[in-house]
Amino acid sequence: MYQGGEAFKVLDRVVVEAGSNFFREGDGGMRAYVVQSGSVEIWRNIDGERVVYATIGEGGIFGEMALVDRSTRTANATAVEGTVCIVINEMTFRRKLRETDSFLAGLIRVMVANIRSLHQEQSGATALEALEDEIDIIEIT
Repeated sequence: MYQGGEAFKVLDRVVVEAGSNFFREGDGGMRAYVVQSGSVEIWRNIDGERVVYATIGEGGIFGEMALVDRSTRTANATAVEGTVCIVINEMTFRRKLRETDSFLAGLIRVMVANIRSLHQEQSGATALEALEDEIDIIEIT
């Protein structure tokens, strides 16, 4: 969980009303978000049913995968209540990634690639099964 600090003092903030989307599955990913207040559901529509992967609260980060690999969003992000987030834009993220140890930067890219691969492989599985598998991989690393 992000606790704040110098790195994000100059970034923009966004206020989103309950029920409004930060992004939708398939959108391009130009920014990630750190929740300052409120909460956000990360969900997908699977066979016409809304399946919630996670609820992100204060200090949580979401939308980061698309920044790492410049791919499209794998899920929807919707404000559960009025929510304020710090916006991490692509330029800031890329600068911070370049400043990071190359081993750690590579590890981050591999982890995101593994998670995306699971999304593709498990398109026939339920969202809950896919999420449980992703959590197991993250806990191992």
